[in-house]
Amino acid sequence: MVRVGVVGMGKMGLSHLSVINAHPDVEVTAICDSASYVLDVLGKYTGLVGYTDFDKMLAEAQLDAVLIATPSVLHAPMVKAALEANGGRGLHVFCEKPFCLSEADGAALAKLATEKGRVCQVGYHNRFVGSFREVKRLVDAGAIGRVTHVLAEAYGAVVTKPKGASWRTQRDQGGGCLYDYAAHPINLVTWLFGAPDTVSGAALVPVFSAETDDQVYGTLRYAGGMTAQVSVDWTDTSVRKMTTRLSLWGTGGRLYADRQEIQLFLRDDQDSLPAGYEPGWNVRYTTELTEPVDFYLRGEEYSAQIDSWIASIIAGDTDCENNFASAVATDRTLEMFIANDGAVEASYRPPAAPEVKTGLIGKLMGRR
Repeated sequence: MVRVGVVGMGKMGLSHLSVINAHPDVEVTAICDSASYVLDVLGKYTGLVGYTDFDKMLAEAQLDAVLIATPSVLHAPMVKAALEANGGRGLHVFCEKPFCLSEADGAALAKLATEKGRVCQVGYHNRFVGSFREVKRLVDAGAIGRVTHVLAEAYGAVVTKPKGASWRTQRDQGGGCLYDYAAHPINLVTWLFGAPDTVSGAALVPVFSAETDDQVYGTLRYAGGMTAQVSVDWTDTSVRKMTTRLSLWGTGGRLYADRQEIQLFLRDDQDSLPAGYEPGWNVRYTTELTEPVDFYLRGEEYSAQIDSWIASIIAGDTDCENNFASAVATDRTLEMFIANDGAVEASYRPPAAPEVKTGLIGKLMGRR
């Protein structure tokens, strides 16, 4: 059994706790949050041992791994503490996205995880969605030939009017729409093609937020001429829930995918076609492309990513899906957007990751 501690009992933390607590190869031995009343309720109905102090949990609880679902600004110091815990041997780590608000922090942690031999994963769940996994398979197989252009989009109704500040709407705490929303489609692009050489035409646009961006636009440029346009807006009330989609154009056809389906157009002059597809338009649904999971909550992808992490821990496979190194490629791309947008203030990035002190955790930790 893998003994896991779950940190941060906000929306994502509670979702992850539900999934991982049902995993047959996991024993949740501790939970951590700044809100003692949340811990009291969870303790009453689950029997889980709760901590309000992260460092105390690392020192006292019997842990093999931790799952971190705290505000973005706390990711770097908490991951570092976890990798240095367990008598210096380090713990395996699952960290919610975005990985870090600084590429330098992420790269240092990826290096440390490798040195410690720990299995570490970042929660970019779209990589476990059946339709997006099929996009990856088709692109790698050259199904649409040489890809010339990509459109990566995400829309949702997160910030729909001016309101008081929270960690998510503060640049130095959550990173704004760029890190909290645009990171998803950008991560899919870096999964398919790696980090771009440059970013041009970046626009980080405030709409309702006073301290951060609400819309993200820009173009990723790759050697060889391929481009990827990013269009993201978390003030869009025309959608009921977050909508992430990809459109790809290639010399042999066109490919579109979202959470529900994949649409593939193949030219009829191709030398070979992928199995199960024919010239012209093809449609495959996520239900056809998704493997069943033992525990369903919100979508199979949330259970699938946790299962992948746990299976990698058991197998000792540090080169797992969504590992820290792959997340750094996304962090690097996000920083390119900031560097390319001249309107963004230099204070966008925190000068350094904060130390993990109880007072800071009490202010920020559980509200992811």
